[in-house]
Amino acid sequence: MKAIGVTRDGDGVELLDVERPEPGDGEALVRTLRVGVDGTDHEVIAGSHGGYPESAQHMVLGHEAVGVVEDGNGSGLDAGQVVVPTVRRKPNGETNDYFRRGEPDMAPDGEYVERGIVGEHGFMAEYFTSPADNLVPIPDHLAEYGMLVEPVSIAEKANDHAFSTREPFEWRPEAACVLGNGSLGLLTLWMLGREFDRTYCVGRRDRPDPTIDVMDELGATYVDSRETSVEELPDAHEAVDYVFEATGYAPHAVQTIHALAPNGVGALLGIPGPWEFEIDGGTLHKEIVLHNKCLIGTVNSHVKHFEAAVDTLDEMPQWLLDDLVTTVASPDNVEAAFEDDEGQIKAVVEFDTL
Repeated sequence: MKAIGVTRDGDGVELLDVERPEPGDGEALVRTLRVGVDGTDHEVIAGSHGGYPESAQHMVLGHEAVGVVEDGNGSGLDAGQVVVPTVRRKPNGETNDYFRRGEPDMAPDGEYVERGIVGEHGFMAEYFTSPADNLVPIPDHLAEYGMLVEPVSIAEKANDHAFSTREPFEWRPEAACVLGNGSLGLLTLWMLGREFDRTYCVGRRDRPDPTIDVMDELGATYVDSRETSVEELPDAHEAVDYVFEATGYAPHAVQTIHALAPNGVGALLGIPGPWEFEIDGGTLHKEIVLHNKCLIGTVNSHVKHFEAAVDTLDEMPQWLLDDLVTTVASPDNVEAAFEDDEGQIKAVVEFDTL
């Protein structure tokens, strides 16, 4: 069958010919519809993140997927059901405390594998198999955009964990800021627009630009970080109650503290490489303590976040979904899905239709 992946001796994305998987006990066989491409995929391709399955000479890419159950195989799922797979799985098929508690997204390095990222093949193939517990059913009418459930689930978890830190007191947030104008940032911007009176989005683009057009349509204020740094937000606009960081730009972790209003919280999702720079640690420490500020890190998500993401995706306006998906590539002409240009927001590889 056709699959898209990388090889140890290759240079970039390749169209692979691999065997169609056979489902094991408790697993369903899924026919892939669409798989999204994101920044993590580019990092895996570049070799800066993730890793191959043990002893494998290739790895199938893709962790944002939607498919149709081809064979339920006694898993409890019916043929024809549209499903979205979760990403994090048991290492070497062996469970641990995190998986037993139903919290694999909280497991540390070495206690999990991630489909299409580290240690296990992904979903960017004509078929894949998965235990039923890792397949989240979605309505048929969401099939076209079902690959967005995974990134929305990432935002669901980050927002849930961040807001939970404010539960001990009466928090009255009004303004939120998203750092990063990729597809995850824009999806989150819409989500935060339901909760906050004012929203901002930080990027590095010149008008005209499709991501800025989306911000404008959402009623958010675009902040060009080349003109206004994140730590200058309070002076240029206002201090914000919540910052959602999705850039992987290491200085943003420090700048977020200065951008927050008293009692504010920031969620860090980007994964930077090594980066040394000077900071005033004393002032930073005092700012956190005297103003009750909080900074959390969050990665991955699990079934409950996927289920929440299905409901959120169902509420999103059609125009937003249409505008976000800028490229639909076939497996035979997949290069367009991995082009890195400013006109690209969300690219998907389409294997089949419902």
